[in-house]
Amino acid sequence: MYRFTAGKTGWVAAALLAMTVGLPAGGDAAAREATTTVCATPAGWNAACLRQAYARPIADWPRPHLPVGVAAAEMAPVSAIPVPPVAPAVAALGQRLFNDPRLSRANAVACISCHSPAHSFADSKRVSVGHEGRLGQRNTPGLLGVAQVRMLFWDGRASTLEEQALGPLQHPDEMAAVAAQLPAKLAAQGDYPAQFDAAFGQGAGVTLPRILTALADYQRTLLPPVTRFDTFLEGERTALNDRELLGLHLFRTKARCMTCHSGALLTDQQFHNLGLSNYGSRKYEDLGRYLVTGKNEDVGKFRTPGLRGVAQSGPWMHNGAFAQMVGMLNMYNAGMSRPVPQNAQQAADLKFPVTSPLLQRLQLTSDEIIALKSFLEVL
Repeated sequence: MYRFTAGKTGWVAAALLAMTVGLPAGGDAAAREATTTVCATPAGWNAACLRQAYARPIADWPRPHLPVGVAAAEMAPVSAIPVPPVAPAVAALGQRLFNDPRLSRANAVACISCHSPAHSFADSKRVSVGHEGRLGQRNTPGLLGVAQVRMLFWDGRASTLEEQALGPLQHPDEMAAVAAQLPAKLAAQGDYPAQFDAAFGQGAGVTLPRILTALADYQRTLLPPVTRFDTFLEGERTALNDRELLGLHLFRTKARCMTCHSGALLTDQQFHNLGLSNYGSRKYEDLGRYLVTGKNEDVGKFRTPGLRGVAQSGPWMHNGAFAQMVGMLNMYNAGMSRPVPQNAQQAADLKFPVTSPLLQRLQLTSDEIIALKSFLEVL
């Protein structure tokens, strides 16, 4: 367990910080790499020590604990995320389309049905629910900061938001629309033709490419909201309480979260196998990235999601396997699932998935997991 200990003052605090973060008492920042920052004492975590460590500029914060060969972008506030140039009239049209169930075959499912602003533009269901109540196979990804995501969907099968928008529109388990018929359907609805003309030019008309462009441009405006974490990053170092600050420190160090979650959106935009593909299960198997690339090494790999707004976007993982954040963090603490071949046939199976070696047991205490959860709730 951890306990926060009372802080020291004056030169005593400087000496304590030097011992715990690997700095000489004189404050030579160049020596900061000598050891890792822990600010831990036999009595527990020292809150004053952590405060001093994170009072420094971000470039001088404790270095993240990363596996050999892994580089992580430094944390950054929302203000560092590029704002895509989007015509307001096109984005407004896209927002209307995003909320309109008439884009679906049965006029019952809209984009917002699964991508709710209240849930970081994800939803609260294990897997998506679409046309005629059909259940999808995967959890709905959130859309905050999606303009910066290079490969979309859990398996990365779309490279642009326009391409991504078409997928749910015509998928039989989602909106089940006949894409080629959508322009005529919308053109017959109220003032849509006039709004398309206002967005794309007089006489432009309603076309499928313009529908997709409008939907994509609206999604490009979905930046994460500014939180206390951003305020902290911008220099107000009292914006996080002691528990949240410890969670930030654990995220960077002992919990090794920055191995995959870094930068302003807290994602490496890569694909990793967390041991959750249910390989061999007739009902639950999901081969992930392999379905796109056909490469055996991609079986069970899924895109690292960004963590902005993560507390509102559960259940978590590609299959919504974790309804409680503490349960998910406990699995990470255990090193995640590591399926192993049970017989000669499985051992010879070239597609048998291998859990990422980046994962390992973390030895976090239950109180440290709560601190980590508290930090994630601020994002």
